[in-house]
Amino acid sequence: MYTPPAFREEDPGALQAMIGAAPLANLVTATAEGLMATPLPLFLDPAEGAQGVLYGHVAKANPQWKVAPLGEAMALFTGPNAYVTPSWYAMKRETGKVVPTWNYVAVHAYGTVEFFEDADRLLDVVTRLTERQESARAAPWAVSDAPEAFIRAQLRGIVGVRLPIARLEGKRKMSQNRSADDRAGVRAGLAVSDDAAERAVAALIPQ
Repeated sequence: MYTPPAFREEDPGALQAMIGAAPLANLVTATAEGLMATPLPLFLDPAEGAQGVLYGHVAKANPQWKVAPLGEAMALFTGPNAYVTPSWYAMKRETGKVVPTWNYVAVHAYGTVEFFEDADRLLDVVTRLTERQESARAAPWAVSDAPEAFIRAQLRGIVGVRLPIARLEGKRKMSQNRSADDRAGVRAGLAVSDDAAERAVAALIPQ
């Protein structure tokens, strides 16, 4: 990922937080049959390995897990993002020498991917994924709410994904290369948007 110094994020805690805030990733593998990619929810277990381990699952019918990867796999996490119009820049009024851009947060995680079919490991993964999404609900649903035989049958239709992280690349492109006045204009413009994602971007733009 091309990351100019102004946008580079290297703090381990910040990178983990960025992954946690972007639950749907894209798992990409290079294979002898070409590139293969699957959108899937992944969670990070920071207690495993030097940089943590990502877990998720794919459908057993998905051919990606059956084709041997060539080298490392990559998990792409995309956080809040928004179009930035030049109309918000103070520089537009001063010189007119401005162009549109896009602000966004992204993390790329690399490592050797493992696929597994062990039922107990799969149950642990789907339980943790479910708890992550349900915990904030007033009446959270739990995997154990469904009949055990039904869940075991469902597990036979998926394959687990384990990706120990070998390296991370993080990018937080939030107008850091613009003047304070330009950043203020972008922040103000996005803050009044009807789109919650754009308002989230506004909150990430530095003062």
